[in-house]
Amino acid sequence: MEINEYQKLAMRTLNKDLNKKDVLINGVMGLCGETGEAIDIVKKHLSHGHELDKEHLIKELGDVAWYLAETAYALDIDLETVFQGNIDKLKSRYPEGFDIEKSKNRAEGDV
Repeated sequence: MEINEYQKLAMRTLNKDLNKKDVLINGVMGLCGETGEAIDIVKKHLSHGHELDKEHLIKELGDVAWYLAETAYALDIDLETVFQGNIDKLKSRYPEGFDIEKSKNRAEGDV
């Protein structure tokens, strides 16, 4: 599946009663909530002695993907644009791949 196809299919389940501002708010709040659920699974594995529940974690990552798609939709951009922008930023920041020194000495305000 192509990423923009995912976004299109996922947005079929968007609450159509929300305006763009509310879609944006719901998207970023959903991202926070779902990433919190994902880290809780990992926390239980690392700190509480639970087996890593990969199936549950995969489902939460799917929820993160849905809210990412919703947030991008609220901004009238497709996911491919978001993903390409991130890759471009990473290539600029780490042209030869990750480097600890470059990570430690990033310019102030570099996002």
